[in-house]
Amino acid sequence: MTGRRRPLLTRPFPGVISATAAGAVLLSGCGVLPGTTGGSREPVTVMTWAPDRAENINAVKEAGVPAMAQTYARWVNDTGGIDGRELRVVVCDEGDTAIGAERCAREAVEKKVAAVVGSYSRHGQSFMPALEAGGVPYIGGYGASPEEFSSYLSYPVNGGQPALLAGHGRQLGRSCERVSLVRPDSIGGDGMPPLLNNGLLAAGLPASTDIVAPLDATSYDGQATQALRRSGGGCVTAVLGARTETFFDSFRRLEPDGGRVRISSVLGSVSQPLINRTGGRNSPFEGAYVTGWYPDAKSPRWKQMRDVVAEYAFGDNRIDPDDTAVQTTWIAYTALRAAVRAVGDEDVTPGRITAALNRGVEVDTGGLTPTLRWRFGDLVGTSSYPRIVNTKVTFQVVRDGRLTAQRKGFVDVQETLTDAPR
Repeated sequence: MTGRRRPLLTRPFPGVISATAAGAVLLSGCGVLPGTTGGSREPVTVMTWAPDRAENINAVKEAGVPAMAQTYARWVNDTGGIDGRELRVVVCDEGDTAIGAERCAREAVEKKVAAVVGSYSRHGQSFMPALEAGGVPYIGGYGASPEEFSSYLSYPVNGGQPALLAGHGRQLGRSCERVSLVRPDSIGGDGMPPLLNNGLLAAGLPASTDIVAPLDATSYDGQATQALRRSGGGCVTAVLGARTETFFDSFRRLEPDGGRVRISSVLGSVSQPLINRTGGRNSPFEGAYVTGWYPDAKSPRWKQMRDVVAEYAFGDNRIDPDDTAVQTTWIAYTALRAAVRAVGDEDVTPGRITAALNRGVEVDTGGLTPTLRWRFGDLVGTSSYPRIVNTKVTFQVVRDGRLTAQRKGFVDVQETLTDAPR
């Protein structure tokens, strides 16, 4: 990500104010926004959080998420704000801990932000109650917490892991006679086989072989041996988050020469940055099937985001436009922009943002998702994930070290999600 730095005198550039003990950073500016003809409306302040400097070596790190939020704010403010309103972004490092997630949520309430936008956290059980108590909406989280698909104050922009798994069964049904699923030995992992199997059954295939695996292992030879033996020469799917790479390292070492089994996964367990890091076209993921939420990274639909990163990120190497978390943050801020515009001339408050979204603000993401809307009638409404409104997924495959579209357009998995065993 490179871009030229404009002379500082050309615009009232957002400055960086000292972080609080919680690690927050406030992007702000003063005076009249560039691109406006008179005084600005009251600023809109929001928060974005993600794990950044986590001490645990096994923790998730998503520094690109707050960096993308700050870059979006620079771009919006340089082009007149949101209908003349300056966008201010407070960021918080939640450290990939339950305590950190709750701390960030409480800070968002204390700072009276209009919304938490485009964030990443696996600890929804900690942050969502604090946001609900303060009445702060959560717009476009990554989807890493089940609470994002159940809380009445959550407005997700994708279908989370449930949609990916249901779609993955449909994707594998086109090419695999049998499937072995390697998944975490956890409560969350227990819900994976029914979703995958619904997709497989819809394609006329038998249910997958369920293989559980610990998430703290340094080797998966036992699970790899079992998956290879029980796949029957079909497909092996691993959905182990950050440990997916470790599993496929074990799997490829055990696989006999000339007998390659098709491997697969979903975004969140496999990503373009991971493929790049593990060898590109020589990566163990070459040829893998992957189900995602959005168009592949080469799609021209990402052009505006890439242009904004090139001009306003100033070479910030935390932002990888191929990273799904970064892409989700971009889409979430697109939703925020639509909600703020719908508020009109009134002050932008959490209650007014929530009301605008509930009334049916339509969010056009330029084809990165279907048009998003969160009226009651738009919700999938199952007891497990009632807040899902986007049930579309994409089928991708790793070719020459790049995630590319296996088929054009989106695949709707709403029926599979609705019928998922609970």
